[in-house]
Amino acid sequence: METKAEHTIENQLHTYKQELTAELGNILNYWMANTADEQYGGFYGKIDNDNNVIPASPKGSVLNARILWSFSAAYNLNPDEQYLAMADRAYQYIIKHFIDAEFGGVYWSVDYLGNPLDTKKQVYASAFTIYALSEYYKASGVAKAKNYAVNLYKLLVDRSYDTERTGYLEAFTKEWQPIADLRLSTKDANEKKSMNTHLHVLEAYTTLYSILPEEEELKEQIITLINNFMEHIIDNETNHLVLFFDEDWNKRSDTVSYGHDIEATWLLLEAAEVIGHHELIEKVKQVCIKITDATKQGLDADGGLWYEYEPAAHHLIKEKHWWVQAEAMVGFYNTWQLNNKQEYLDLSLRNWAFVKQHILDIQNGEWFWGIYANGDVMQTEDKAGIWKCPYHNSRACIELIKRISRQ
Repeated sequence: METKAEHTIENQLHTYKQELTAELGNILNYWMANTADEQYGGFYGKIDNDNNVIPASPKGSVLNARILWSFSAAYNLNPDEQYLAMADRAYQYIIKHFIDAEFGGVYWSVDYLGNPLDTKKQVYASAFTIYALSEYYKASGVAKAKNYAVNLYKLLVDRSYDTERTGYLEAFTKEWQPIADLRLSTKDANEKKSMNTHLHVLEAYTTLYSILPEEEELKEQIITLINNFMEHIIDNETNHLVLFFDEDWNKRSDTVSYGHDIEATWLLLEAAEVIGHHELIEKVKQVCIKITDATKQGLDADGGLWYEYEPAAHHLIKEKHWWVQAEAMVGFYNTWQLNNKQEYLDLSLRNWAFVKQHILDIQNGEWFWGIYANGDVMQTEDKAGIWKCPYHNSRACIELIKRISRQ
């Protein structure tokens, strides 16, 4: 006989799934209605908070890869032909404009006409392209997409992998030569290795392995990446992730990124599960619960998760960004699945309640970039752009819908 508590959880999950299904539709509809560049091809490079297209803006490889991933994953969840058409549009644009046919790899950006602009080979961008192409192959069955993904993977191992110390070096010139500025953005430290790049290389390789399970070298790369997290990236004292390192894995940062902490919990476990490595699965489960508990330090009373904390200065960056909340929804739910403690499900649900109240742009669609401590919307940030993409929020919806369906 079902207990009252079980009945309550069942009802909560039913409502959660219904609301996430509706929200996924809203997110995808926004991108279909507002972002296609009918004049110059592909998608607009920048749309401001009020939904104004900013003409002649550069087009980013990460934005385009994330659009490709989101619509491919959405189609794999719910085979709506409109979603596949959007994925096709993104795929064609990436192949034509972002893949470097001469030296291989992915340009960081092109101009609004589609000409190469920033030709730096950022490993992060190649990782997202592998991730997106692998998901698109699942949706479309286009063999060339799989081939592009495999070639990009082999190129990363060849050009970026540190065979002596393990891990991936951050960035290179167009010709894959050493480069002085390794940073993803101006806020990042100029270091040889980063948590962020390794997290998304792991994510990319995990999805590639799901369409290439016979590739033993790829499996070994995933095992090594998980071990990089266990041995270097996760601080065993604080259970937060270290963000930057030198070539020898010496720590070069003490900033805490709450969103990356909680995102890593479920991505690490997914990687171990996809390769079927039972020893690593058990190890990762225990570590992920510790990271989740450390992440709770960044929760506000309203259920939102703060952006970053700088321990040396005792400085909390009091902003609540959209992507941090999306990852919190999945991460806390994942931890509830691991230990069956109600508080973690409640944290996921409370975070979604926060998103509904503060982050969803009910009037203009999509999610705001974020809010400040006083509740004001971060008006000057993008609605769509180099970094503002449909990936974190659509993925949170897709991931949770799938998890609740299996519950």
